[in-house]
Amino acid sequence: MKTHSVRTYKSAEKLAREDQLAWKMAAMAAETVPVEADVADMIGNRIIDNASVAVASVARRPVASARAQTMAHPYSPGATVFGLPSDKRFSPEWAAWANGVAVRELDYHDTFLAADYSHPGDNIPPVLAVAQHVGRNGQDLIRALAAAYEIQVDLVKGICLHEHKIDHIAHLGPSAAGGIGALLNLPAETIYQAIQQALHVTTTTRQSRKGEISSWKAYAPAFAGKMAIEAVDRVMRGEGAPSPAYEGEDGFIAWLLSGPKAEYQVPLPEKGEPKRAIMDTYTKEHSAEYQSQALIDLARRMGPKVGDFAKVKSIVIHTSHHTHYVIGTGANDPQKMDPKASRETLDHSIMYIFAVALQDGGWHHERSYAPERAQRPDTVALWHKISTLEDPEWTRRYHSRDPKEKAFGGRVVVTMEDGSTITDELAVADAHPLGARPFARPQYIAKFRTLAEGIVAPAEQDRFLEAVETLAKLSDLSALNVTVEASKLGAPRPTGIFDWK
Repeated sequence: MKTHSVRTYKSAEKLAREDQLAWKMAAMAAETVPVEADVADMIGNRIIDNASVAVASVARRPVASARAQTMAHPYSPGATVFGLPSDKRFSPEWAAWANGVAVRELDYHDTFLAADYSHPGDNIPPVLAVAQHVGRNGQDLIRALAAAYEIQVDLVKGICLHEHKIDHIAHLGPSAAGGIGALLNLPAETIYQAIQQALHVTTTTRQSRKGEISSWKAYAPAFAGKMAIEAVDRVMRGEGAPSPAYEGEDGFIAWLLSGPKAEYQVPLPEKGEPKRAIMDTYTKEHSAEYQSQALIDLARRMGPKVGDFAKVKSIVIHTSHHTHYVIGTGANDPQKMDPKASRETLDHSIMYIFAVALQDGGWHHERSYAPERAQRPDTVALWHKISTLEDPEWTRRYHSRDPKEKAFGGRVVVTMEDGSTITDELAVADAHPLGARPFARPQYIAKFRTLAEGIVAPAEQDRFLEAVETLAKLSDLSALNVTVEASKLGAPRPTGIFDWK
């Protein structure tokens, strides 16, 4: 890997295209380098992971709404949509929109945390939709997703967005554009322009994850994927982009990040070096914000030790800056303590999550968020006794570049009414590659089987999993779609503009 210094340049300064971050990412994406076997295998795992959470959410309102919008845009050859029969095809940018919302709705797929945070699996819907539309094969898809994950992870390692209240989809637009460029074997010049266009149109604020969090949290990544497809399409037609998008005097770094004097360090593979960034990422065992994964596991371990939850006086979670200020009491969001808060808000309240996991000894993607569960009096009482504190050591470990030291958990101190305390800590989730029960192909398959039960017919489950097992040999990528019985897709949604007769 080579680390590249990225800063703002005045318009009068000469910054050659080859020295711009967008060009360096484009050149890396355009370069054909063999994908190593473990990377290809992990890409298959993440395709299974995305399908798992997508089928579990097919009947939820945001997913049904996005699907209804997409169904107004049939197209040939087109791309498939999760839940619908594979012979029904839609314009690829709209298919990516519907599938992107389905994948993100439960906040239950893969994650990468470093200088910023991300869900790199959000790259799969737009890249796969374009691959289906243009008739690419499994090998093409593997190579493209390796490139998309590489761009996403390397940007997240080098550039922090959330400290400036910029939503993390600003790294997703460029990575999806780069992955699509790799898929189509586009020249570096074309990918360069598309990456910059995608950055420009997907830079939004973090209000989507603050305060009263709405369903837009699921839509935001799908929007970035849709914009990436449109950006590549425009650039292939000869259109350009604001340049240099990152380093320009009025560009991304100068006005939206740390300003003209800031300098960022972004790692990228050297010429000829394999793209392995996906191996740095990890998925979720629990349907909740990633910083809560280890704490859910810790809660189910601590529950029996606590015993009578009514006798708890206080619970303090000592954790990283990010956990404290984003999903903890440091956020100063009263909504995080509100029993009538939305699922999206509860997903970003470690106080709520820890209380429920402590009482229930685990976590469920639906039952744990049910209104009756959130409003249970004994849960509310326990929930409101929980607070978070930033611990500098946990913050340091959160940002550590040493994978053996990097941590996303915390230390929990439970104080009982009699003054006794129960203390325990956990650095990484059980499902993490360095955790107690790391996820491998059998765990991804088990997750899919569990979430698809009662929604996807067993024969269809088997067919899909067999397709992933033979991914490198697939000639028809519609095999990666998962069909659901029409009765499982939920009630029709209220009509919108696209339904106007």
